Amino acid sequence: MTETPAPLPSASSSPPPVAPAPAAAPAQTPVQAHGRWIAIGAALLAAAGAAAIVTAWNAQQRVKALEVELVKRQQDAGAQATEARMLAKEAQELSREAAAKMALLEARVAETSMQRTQLEDLIQSLARSRDENVLADVEAAIRVALQQSAITGSADPLVVTLKQADERLARYNQPRLERVRRAVAQDLERTRSAGVADIALLTIRLDEAIRSVDELPLLAALERRTPPRASAPAAAASAASAPARHWSDPWRNAGDHLWQEVRALVRVTRIDQPEAMLVAPEQAFFLRENLKLRLLNARLAVLSRQFDTAQSDLRDASSALERYFDRGSRRVVTAQELVRQVATQARLVSVPRPDATLAAIATASAGR
Repeated sequence: MTETPAPLPSASSSPPPVAPAPAAAPAQTPVQAHGRWIAIGAALLAAAGAAAIVTAWNAQQRVKALEVELVKRQQDAGAQATEARMLAKEAQELSREAAAKMALLEARVAETSMQRTQLEDLIQSLARSRDENVLADVEAAIRVALQQSAITGSADPLVVTLKQADERLARYNQPRLERVRRAVAQDLERTRSAGVADIALLTIRLDEAIRSVDELPLLAALERRTPPRASAPAAAASAASAPARHWSDPWRNAGDHLWQEVRALVRVTRIDQPEAMLVAPEQAFFLRENLKLRLLNARLAVLSRQFDTAQSDLRDASSALERYFDRGSRRVVTAQELVRQVATQARLVSVPRPDATLAAIATASAGR
């Protein structure tokens, strides 16, 4: 068992009264020394307790200050946490709104992209349909011009159509139509270089020759030619000498008139075809009508492009003009020249087909 120490006397208890020491202090006893040390220890303990109390009080004050500061900071942290939660909530709402706007913008961008794609497809479709329409119109016009050229026998309709097609393709300026334009230019040059007979011009010349048949002089009925008129110096000289020979003018004039009448009765002419001078007046009518029929047959043959028949009729008409009509007359020479020009130009020359243009149109329409 442990020994329980004896209780120390408290500091508040008053010490017992000490008797005044005598002048000669005797030596201290052990009990007295032990009590002094106890008193010193108590004093030290009291001082340590006071210091502890002061330290505890200071620590308590610090703890209270720390608690206040901690509460304040906790309150600030709560406010900041509340504000942070509000800001986070606002940021979340803003992010949601931004996400919604972004989704809306993406949807609009996708819709715009789809509309742009559709618009591009529509533009390409319209461009293709326009090019196809242009090619179809050009092909139809060329085929109609071929039929017109086949009917009229002239290359002018085809030349005009190819020229219009070239101008129309030049306005579009499409790389897809460039090959067609080159083919059109090639066929146009080839058609222009072809010497095709102009049927309309040939028929006009034949009509002029037919109208002049009734006015052509025959060898069997030559017109009476009037004597040449006297020139101005000769007339002036005769007028100057008139007073000197006025007495002989009536006899001289009568003699001149009689001599002119005699000369008109007899005329010497070279006749290569004697039968031309034996044509009776009633036969002259049928001769002219026969010549008209020959020219009319030649005209019909030219219109129907039967150039061999036209050449035969034109040869017969030219032979009749040389045999029965006066070749010294200007009208006969003009009619012969018209017949000769028609016979020279009435040749069977086929209008060239624009095969290169038609092939290029077919290739462009197929998209190759």
